Amino acid sequence: MNIPTIADPAKILLYTLVIIIIASIITRLVAYSMNKMQRFKKDMTAIYLIRDIINYIIYFIAFMIILQFFGINLAGTLLSLGIVGIAVSFAAKDIISNLFSGIILIMGKSIKVGDTIEIDGKKGFVERISLRSTIVIDDLGVRNVIPNSVLTNNIYLQFKPPEKYRVDITAGLPLNVDINEFERYIIEKMESYGDIAENPNPKIFAKEIIFNESRVKVSFWVKDYNDKDRYKIIVSNDIRNFIEMGEEK
Repeated sequence: MNIPTIADPAKILLYTLVIIIIASIITRLVAYSMNKMQRFKKDMTAIYLIRDIINYIIYFIAFMIILQFFGINLAGTLLSLGIVGIAVSFAAKDIISNLFSGIILIMGKSIKVGDTIEIDGKKGFVERISLRSTIVIDDLGVRNVIPNSVLTNNIYLQFKPPEKYRVDITAGLPLNVDINEFERYIIEKMESYGDIAENPNPKIFAKEIIFNESRVKVSFWVKDYNDKDRYKIIVSNDIRNFIEMGEEK
């Protein structure tokens, strides 16, 4: 590929922007097309790997074309990269380590998108695995970006699917509410939900009584870790409905 050198700075800027825009459009089209592939619906790990590789190739080609606009010889550039390769490898050893670790994780399928893992005391489900890092969503909904080298060089816990997860909700009940009646109502409600585990059983614990309310803890297990936030809302709403019914009486 031999592209003539451009002398006009304005044209260089224009052509550079055009190449960047074209490369961005192509990568977006590739991502859109691959997301439509039905066979990757259940396991998105492979699609992230292929998409990252294609993106790197596209941007590398675009970068090489832009260099030629400035009259930089590709062969000479590659030779220069070879000469300073040792120095660059020391400077970029963490990046290279993460790249190789990402390939090991994805090709070895030791961790897949949707798995539940725990590392350094943080537990969450794997949202995405790229060549450089893995994104884990924790209990608070925070996206934790973990370098792949951390996962390959450290011990982590991997839970078998579906991972049961304990949910604890602390509620304040008015003093005129019968806690035993509340317990029967809430447990009956939770037992009616198919995604809440029967074993361990849902339980109600009395915590303390303060001047205007009784505080209790509602504990239950969801069958799938990814349902925890949804059932926090559902059960919290059931608790609110019970309190409102008591107030109406």
